[in-house]
Amino acid sequence: MSGMRVGRAWCEWLRGGVRRWARSVRSGGRDAGMVSAEYAVGLIAAVGFAGVLYQVVTSDVVQSALQSLVAKALHGSF
Repeated sequence: MSGMRVGRAWCEWLRGGVRRWARSVRSGGRDAGMVSAEYAVGLIAAVGFAGVLYQVVTSDVVQSALQSLVAKALHGSF
């Protein structure tokens, strides 16, 4: 299949998806938003990611790397 056909088919597929989404939003369809269980799962995932990120940033290796980077920036040597 040529690149032009693939591109055109993809655009048509995307246009159809956007139309379905717009129709669903206008009609107040079932998929207009997340339900409470999805919010809970999203919140748990965000808190877990924040915890991992906090542990990484507060580790000794990252702390020393950040301190040396700030020191170099203040002294103007890179």
